Amino acid sequence: MDISDKIVSSLKLRIERAKYPVPVGVSNRHIHFTEKDFKAVFGSNAEPTFYRQLVQPGFFAAEEKVDIIGPKGVIRNVRMIGPLRSYTQVELSLSDSRILGINPPIRDSGKLEGTPGLVIKGPKGESRVKNCAIISKRHIHFSPQDARKFKINDQQEVRVRAGIGGERELVFERVLCRVSDNYALEFHIDIEEANSALLKNGDKVYIV
Repeated sequence: MDISDKIVSSLKLRIERAKYPVPVGVSNRHIHFTEKDFKAVFGSNAEPTFYRQLVQPGFFAAEEKVDIIGPKGVIRNVRMIGPLRSYTQVELSLSDSRILGINPPIRDSGKLEGTPGLVIKGPKGESRVKNCAIISKRHIHFSPQDARKFKINDQQEVRVRAGIGGERELVFERVLCRVSDNYALEFHIDIEEANSALLKNGDKVYIV
């Protein structure tokens, strides 16, 4: 395939993908807990309490909230997202990070090596957690069926057009694609990124 054929093929693929809307999920600051850290701050007999179902299958917002403490500041009432995990992770915005006095990297979930630590305080105690704070890399969740429809591979990066026709229409570059049997189609961005394009939960964006 020569260069002109590659360009035509790429354009056709972009046009095909852009036919299908992707729903938006705006992510505010939140925390994922290991069982050990959860019980350290909520008590040895505590269990996560369901508050609200999320779009991703099996994921839920919990009733439990904590204070997160950094070198320079505190953010109170940070909600837990369940279920319990094999790692404790705090997902923040850039503004949150400045309040706390830390400089977390932009990372995919679970990639915590070399990330800042924080003190997590709950009603029954606190836990000093090393390597837990990230700014989440913007990403799209795909089921295998949706990935086939969009012709997407796991860990591929794409461009996403948001706010079409609005005053803050823009294109998000380097959006990570994550494919799993456990996922439902959803574009995840943090609240600051959402505000930049005037996006809210349930709005539609397009892969371009």
